[in-house]
Amino acid sequence: MQVRLGKTQIIAEKNGFGALPIQRVSTEYAVKLARKAFDGGFNFFDTARAYTDSEVKLGIALKPVRDKLFIATKTAATTPEDFWEDLHTSLENLQTDYIDIYQLHMAKRCYRPDDGTGMYECMQEAKRQGKIRHIGITAHLIGVAEEIVESGLYETLQFPFCCLAGKRDIALVESCKRADMGFIAMKALSGGLITNSAAAYVWQSRYDNSLPIWGVQRETELDEFISYINNPPKDDDAIAAVIEQDRRELSGSFCRGCGYCMPCPMGIKINNCARMSQMIRRSPSESWLTLEWQAEMERITQCIHCNSCVKRCPYELNTPELLVKNLEDYRRLAKAYNEEHR
Repeated sequence: MQVRLGKTQIIAEKNGFGALPIQRVSTEYAVKLARKAFDGGFNFFDTARAYTDSEVKLGIALKPVRDKLFIATKTAATTPEDFWEDLHTSLENLQTDYIDIYQLHMAKRCYRPDDGTGMYECMQEAKRQGKIRHIGITAHLIGVAEEIVESGLYETLQFPFCCLAGKRDIALVESCKRADMGFIAMKALSGGLITNSAAAYVWQSRYDNSLPIWGVQRETELDEFISYINNPPKDDDAIAAVIEQDRRELSGSFCRGCGYCMPCPMGIKINNCARMSQMIRRSPSESWLTLEWQAEMERITQCIHCNSCVKRCPYELNTPELLVKNLEDYRRLAKAYNEEHR
């Protein structure tokens, strides 16, 4: 199954490689994953300047096959000076002389020509110079994303989209299709909360203009998505039941783990702690019940209610309240675990 990214005319396999997680593994392993993905049929790789050494790892892995794939990366710059510095660094890290889709990262506004920032003009000039081929943008705020689509200024939009999407999110994807704007789905596994890759893939297949980028960190995960290229899972009653169960258990006010609330002045790892109740039940619990994680969770008691996390949350969550609820639930589970392993 393939996706055409709107007016870019890029045709990508409906399996994008999300390179945020490879910053957590060794260079050798990251290169192995990226090359295996390419050899298995992936032809779209998404990274960002903000993902520490992710670009460097992709550059090593993909340089020998650069002309056979598409690379998207991002800049969180808000000034022209930072824009050009980021672009130069990304080109160097990725060992390429052009980037297929260059995206303004985590945009909190729709940058426009003559808006006084110079950011859109930078994109136009970089494209004129041949350093980038298409102008993209990423957003987490639905209102901003809607404005971006309506503007007609961008060739691609990257936005969170998975089986937990609401009606407004789905309408956004459909509006991109009408505008012939490429749509790239981030958080296609909702930050790891969605654990059935077949169900996640089926959901995306229902939207023929959506290109999901899977955050891959383990070879076993990658193998599942590679297998779907030639043997896609069927959208049958069993898969529909899995999707419905995920929507029932996870939809609503839950933390997606995006990390935009960070850093916390008290050192609380909010992007994990605020969704611990779901994580501990949807992945091997032992990894979350170590003494180290028990100590991390107890940091929640040190919250000073400065509400910085609330102001930064793109999903408008009451994060301090969410943290307390997760701590109460976690303590019960940790107590039982500690008693069992005495």
